[in-house]
Amino acid sequence: MTYLSGLTIKQKISYLAYNLLWLILSPFLIIRIVLLIGLKKPGYTPARLTRFGLLNRSSREGEILIHCASVGEVTAIHTFVQQVLVNFPNVTITTNTTTGSERVDTLFKGNVRHQYVPYDFPLFHWLFLKKIRPTKVLINEMELWPNLCLMCQKMAIPLYLINGRMSAKSTATYRKFPALFGPMLSAFEHICAQGQRDYNNYRSLGIQLDKLTLTNNIKFEVNLGAKEKQQATTLSQDFALQARQILLAGSTHDPEEQVLVDAYLSLKSRIPNLLLIIVPRHPQRFDKVAQLLHERALNVCRMSLSKQTTADTDVLLCDQMGQLSALYALADVAFVGGSLAKRGGHNALEPAAFGVPIIMGPSTYNNPAICQLLIDANALKIVENSEQIVSTCQLWLSSPEERKRAGDTGSQVIELNKGALAKTLELVGLSS
Repeated sequence: MTYLSGLTIKQKISYLAYNLLWLILSPFLIIRIVLLIGLKKPGYTPARLTRFGLLNRSSREGEILIHCASVGEVTAIHTFVQQVLVNFPNVTITTNTTTGSERVDTLFKGNVRHQYVPYDFPLFHWLFLKKIRPTKVLINEMELWPNLCLMCQKMAIPLYLINGRMSAKSTATYRKFPALFGPMLSAFEHICAQGQRDYNNYRSLGIQLDKLTLTNNIKFEVNLGAKEKQQATTLSQDFALQARQILLAGSTHDPEEQVLVDAYLSLKSRIPNLLLIIVPRHPQRFDKVAQLLHERALNVCRMSLSKQTTADTDVLLCDQMGQLSALYALADVAFVGGSLAKRGGHNALEPAAFGVPIIMGPSTYNNPAICQLLIDANALKIVENSEQIVSTCQLWLSSPEERKRAGDTGSQVIELNKGALAKTLELVGLSS
């Protein structure tokens, strides 16, 4: 195969074996997607065929292609993309998921195009890139695919990694398979590392110094303000939240809802006006979480039903996408999910931007530097169980002064660590 030219024999064998797996898997993927389109499953439309490189759209001059895995990655680069659009109006964002697609539509309202990224088979990427003809491809955080990266290099499309993460676990995996991942990493024009850990791990994988820069984290470029506050005001009025103290559990995974409920029931006896708001990370879990809450004999209000909470409501279940940022603005204390569930933790900077004190579980490997800065500032407390959630929440909920102090220091952490945006734009050649 021409696109494997220049690789060593061992590297070619690794890629051929990897591609054989995709070749075997592809017919099953095609049948599955066609069936789901035929059954009209939510989120499955002919747009999903772009996963096989098939798309019906014209190319645009100066197209910038940015890949994000899903919702969190799209949200994290909102400010970055807005800045890119000032000088480069033709932007396409690819995601793997329906929720990622919906987040693109919500945040950018037609100012960027969305496509589903192709499965990592060389023909699919060739068809896709040939049709879009991007002048640059930017991958956000850590969604690295061997054939996508190699195909960009072979088609002479400059490839960049922005806000790059590299955990110890991923580093160990890449070291085990250097013949497959070595060419992938060498295909990058430049890698912008979001933290010292990530920079060091990329260096240990052999990335040259002139191709690697510690830019710090774009997530510090939080751009939350008037729109989210107006949305928060509307939600507060629509669901009668004004007289309630709010413990918000954002981006939760199983079994975090259960742990938060245990903590809530203990706190409720001491703080009668406390309301627990739960925002599951994935929409396919909305009904399951609702069932769990009913099994615990809680008085639950589902946001999708548009009914106001009452003084007896225990839990407001946010079963709608695109509400989390505004709900953080309403919270008195925020739990950030994926951290008790050992998923590495989600973005703690969203509540910090609104001056809300934060609790998380010990799993914070997705954003260790951010979490450590917030911990050092006493804006974030690490908890391991419902009892520790109770003690931490009780301190903040019973003392407005302590709560404000913790929230304010979180906001200060954000202001003190801005600067990654301008540096990243310059390194990828998109600055004004």
